[in-house]
Amino acid sequence: MELVVVICVVALVAALLLPALAAAKRKSSRIGCVNNLKQMALSFKMWAGDNGDKFPMQMSATNDAMMKLISSGNAYVLWQTMSNELSTPKILHCPWDTKQIAATDFTVGFSDANISYFYGLDADDSYPQMILAGDDNLAVNGVRVRPGVLDLRTNAAVGWTKERHHGNGNIALVDGSAAQTTTLTFQNALANTGVATNRLVIP
Repeated sequence: MELVVVICVVALVAALLLPALAAAKRKSSRIGCVNNLKQMALSFKMWAGDNGDKFPMQMSATNDAMMKLISSGNAYVLWQTMSNELSTPKILHCPWDTKQIAATDFTVGFSDANISYFYGLDADDSYPQMILAGDDNLAVNGVRVRPGVLDLRTNAAVGWTKERHHGNGNIALVDGSAAQTTTLTFQNALANTGVATNRLVIP
């Protein structure tokens, strides 16, 4: 009888603790995603510091071949360019992303299949509130965006899909900050960028 009581108590405690542990794990993973974006924003700042306060997207205008690759939606090209600043491609993969696979280096087999984040093709250090990067699980008018360059107006009906972060997402701004956002706060951030259209490169 005592053994049965002990087993019941242990089962009850486990039933109470498991949801809390699962929630803590989810929160930890989401914080990891925000941290990735913060590191990416810092990498952009480091690049700009070494290249006349210009981001790689602006520098690529002097390299026709690279600009064609980036403008056609090949997101990995930009990240390979920034490999020294990023140090590891693992930060390009969101812990909540079950579709993409984290890469181990920037060379062998590295592609958009290893990337969980979009970046702003027009991001400019002159506009600190512009969106620099963010989770790529976006939908416009309820339709999941496709890989490539997305022209996004500030009044677009854009939001996060439910496949990641329980329908929320994370973004990094040009000023170096990174934050968790709901669909509404993302739309507000988009409206506050200071430009009418934002081109995002979706991997």
